[in-house]
Amino acid sequence: MSDRAAKPLLAGTEMFANRLRKNLRHLGKWARREGVTCYRVYDADLPEYALAVDLYEGWAHVQEYAAPPSVDPGRAEARLKDALVAIPVVLGMDPDRVILKVRRKQKGPAQYERQAATGEFRVVHEGGLRFQVNLTDYLDTGLFLDHRPTRALIRGLAAGGRFLNLFAYTGTASVYAAAAGAVATTTVDLSSVHLDWARRNMALNGFAEGRAHRFVRADCLAWLASPHPERFHLIFLDPPTFSNSKRMGGQTFDVQRDHASLIRAAATLLARDGVLLFSNNFRHFKLNRAALSQFAVEECSAATIPPDFQRNPRIHSCWKIVRRG
Repeated sequence: MSDRAAKPLLAGTEMFANRLRKNLRHLGKWARREGVTCYRVYDADLPEYALAVDLYEGWAHVQEYAAPPSVDPGRAEARLKDALVAIPVVLGMDPDRVILKVRRKQKGPAQYERQAATGEFRVVHEGGLRFQVNLTDYLDTGLFLDHRPTRALIRGLAAGGRFLNLFAYTGTASVYAAAAGAVATTTVDLSSVHLDWARRNMALNGFAEGRAHRFVRADCLAWLASPHPERFHLIFLDPPTFSNSKRMGGQTFDVQRDHASLIRAAATLLARDGVLLFSNNFRHFKLNRAALSQFAVEECSAATIPPDFQRNPRIHSCWKIVRRG
């Protein structure tokens, strides 16, 4: 650790530092016991320090939630500076290993836009698998930590079947399915950047692109509207909250408004006795059960929220959907 990280904390940072230290002690025990090496150690526990702090194997990824208009910008900036002094001290790391980003409300593809251009990818581990993360260039790192149990659920369901990953992002769910023994995976995303990332994640774990593992660059809505002869035993459907990408031909997608029709479209590709896992991160989401009456629907949100996200149980919702009868 550098000399800078060893400087004493300012008096105003002690409350934040103490909470971070307490969380690290508690969650660190859980992480070591479970073999978890990437996890959230602080999630805006104190309103004055509206930050999320995630650990990635010796690095800290810090996201500052934009302060409401009622908070004086100067005071918010001062608190952020104080927190950035405390974080490497408490975590025992060099300040150069603390990466800061500001998270504001995003619409459509904005959350995926490039923030920097370092091109620095690091390999981290989860569930005995390996994944590339990028802590600097994008708002999200390539590995959604809150979906750790969801990926484990996919691993438990995917063996021996065909797996479809829609809105696949960096393909982490496809890696889990392949590792579980899925006979085939299909990974669909509109972004060529994300699909290339997904290919690298699969290759890191010994799964090469080919007949067994396909990567499709397409708008998932348009792709679902096209005929597909193949049927899938497990489908993971994790759409954005809202999208108005130009590549969608001027269409918009709103998960609350459009989820029922999206689920019905995806479910046409289910094999007999197939399972569709539907997830999204709209915090006020309400499933339209009436529009999905032909399915048996089981909410599994609580079971897919890991201990490091218990403070924020609305980080995502997750549903297991099968055809009735």
